[in-house]
Amino acid sequence: MKVLLITPPFTQLNTPYPATAYLKGFFNTLGISSWQADLSLEVILAMFCRDGLTRLFRDLENGEVELSEQAFRVFSQRKKYIATIDPVIRFLQHKNPTLALTICARGYLPEGPRFTSLDDLEWAFGTMGTHDKARHLATLYLEDLGDLITEVVDPHFGFSRYAERLGRTATQFDELYDAVKSSPTVITEIMLDKVAKLMIDQTPDLVCLTVPFPGNVFAAFSCGYFIKSRYPNVKVCLGGGYANTELRSVFDPRVFECLDFITLDDGEAPLQHLVEYLQDKRPHTLLKRTFCCVNGVVQYMNGSPDKDVPQREVGTPDYRNLRLDDYLSVIEVTNPMHRLWSDGRWNKLTLAHGCYWGKCSFCDISLDYIARYEPVSAALLCDRIEEIISQTGQNGFHFVDEAAPPALMRDLALEILRRNLTVVWWTNIRFEKSFTTDLCRLLRESGCIAVSGGLEVASDRLLAKMQKGVTVAQVARVAQAFTEAGIMVHAYLMYGFPTQTAVETIDSLEMVRQLFESGVIQSGFWHQFAMTAHSPVGLHPADFGVVHTGPAFGGFAENDFYHTDPTGADHDLFSEGLKNSLFNYMQGVGFDIQLQAWFDFPVPVTTVSAAYISDCLALESNLVLRPTDKVCWIGGDPVEMVLVGVRGPKKKKESEAFAELVFSDKTGSYTILMKERQASWFVGFLEELDEKEAGKMTFYQLQETFTKQINDDFVHFESSGAWEMLRTKGLLFV
Repeated sequence: MKVLLITPPFTQLNTPYPATAYLKGFFNTLGISSWQADLSLEVILAMFCRDGLTRLFRDLENGEVELSEQAFRVFSQRKKYIATIDPVIRFLQHKNPTLALTICARGYLPEGPRFTSLDDLEWAFGTMGTHDKARHLATLYLEDLGDLITEVVDPHFGFSRYAERLGRTATQFDELYDAVKSSPTVITEIMLDKVAKLMIDQTPDLVCLTVPFPGNVFAAFSCGYFIKSRYPNVKVCLGGGYANTELRSVFDPRVFECLDFITLDDGEAPLQHLVEYLQDKRPHTLLKRTFCCVNGVVQYMNGSPDKDVPQREVGTPDYRNLRLDDYLSVIEVTNPMHRLWSDGRWNKLTLAHGCYWGKCSFCDISLDYIARYEPVSAALLCDRIEEIISQTGQNGFHFVDEAAPPALMRDLALEILRRNLTVVWWTNIRFEKSFTTDLCRLLRESGCIAVSGGLEVASDRLLAKMQKGVTVAQVARVAQAFTEAGIMVHAYLMYGFPTQTAVETIDSLEMVRQLFESGVIQSGFWHQFAMTAHSPVGLHPADFGVVHTGPAFGGFAENDFYHTDPTGADHDLFSEGLKNSLFNYMQGVGFDIQLQAWFDFPVPVTTVSAAYISDCLALESNLVLRPTDKVCWIGGDPVEMVLVGVRGPKKKKESEAFAELVFSDKTGSYTILMKERQASWFVGFLEELDEKEAGKMTFYQLQETFTKQINDDFVHFESSGAWEMLRTKGLLFV
């Protein structure tokens, strides 16, 4: 049995979508032979090369297509594009770094319509540096070519999506079915040529297509239709995020002219069952969460009594077969967090299956990928991290959790430090109060560079209605802890939640303005609320004061619902103003502009105090250390203890000998003045802490050793300047 795992176009330019690597790692544990391919990268590289552009422009020269002014501007420089495309692609692959100087000097790249916005972006170039500026210019160059392709070759083209409209809210299969059976475009021809080559080279028995987004649904169905037409003995299965959320009720039999199977939720167990079925080791009635078509009728097979594969047994994601050195590191936008998505190649890994919170009313909490929470141990995660670094030679990780659990993040950070690993990582969180200053400092020490989390509507009433479990004040204080630790904070922002009024929308904007002005959040993005079928709002709209108005289900996809909000504002009106204001706030400007100025219609005056966020940040945290808190020292090694004499009253019995402890850390050395007995105790404590390994000693044990060895009240020590200095320099309790 040979399995071919395919990611259809298009997902990301800079890194592979991880689904096929996850499944390949699982198949490795079963001894099943598999191969993976990312057609997003393969098709882009075939299009954006000397041969690809030569073909594109030749077809335009021979055709009778009428070009817009913008498209003609690109077409007229076709010789320059053909001459420069290969060096530019190599530059974006980090294989031709010296080209940055030539690109930045201007005059090398042909400059199409996208370059007209450069004057507005000069503020960014001052902080980007030569290499980053060149990558941004090269990205504009590619986008100009992309705009030409969209206008005159294939209107469905996009660098990170393809024919997205056909997959979004596609309640009926008609339009997608017709598009799949229509004459291929240049892009689909390239894609299907790649598929044909894979079929010849790999001779698979089963092809698995992962569809995470609406933007690669059409390509997946086109690949499936092609394989079933040309290779009738090969079975085709589709799965992934789109199937898991949109295709849970599919009944149109035409779907299975393109596919043989659709599996839902985690793919490991359903695909293992499917392989066993194809090997005649299991009847089709004992498949797991699998749609198929029998005698023209779509059937859902879920008779297997077997449970899902535990996360500890799914294996390590395997990135082999993928062209990891050929991905393009582009800079599309100046949003700091969005830049992480498109800049650099990240290994994807999951800390825990599902969401430990699982209550947010706008989220698909009824589905398995959210509802079934199953963490993995820090030791096993680090084993997988080390194995992936060995595979890929790269130590950047994006942990793709719905919300990474704080306790597991702590344990992972301690394990990374214990193993002396160099890891750069970022993830998604909830703004839990358990993210203390100490924990954030520990996470930064382990390599965390950024977190993203949901501030959502920035309204305490609506956050409670969402069952988000946080308040705006709590978000502000947690964001401050991350920021002070040197970790970038991105806020997911939402407008249009059921019953949200115009005043609450403007109040949310004022909260966001203050958070950026205070410097505790560096990045953000506004999303308009969408009612999904599997969220509490979608399942029980009346409970949230809205009315479900369609669309009518026609046998294919079902997820996004239309709705009316009788008591809420006209949310579409606010979109442009919210996004424009945020764009300015992320650049550190516009804080003194009246909120009304961002909108071209009258908006209410905010009811939020101008000092609300600063007052929240000024509140004392009153952190009380718990006996079970783990102790960690990140302040460097003690290298010397120097006695500095006796201090105190003249009466000898009340005098104390003092010493200076000299430490060496990453940036130099520093000293802490302590009583000699305390200094000796602390040196011994650090030795014991090192022997016990990071994070295995508790605050209670620290107190016990102090009391026994010093014979003094620990409370007095906690109020000393020495204790304050130790806490500042790296004595953490997490």
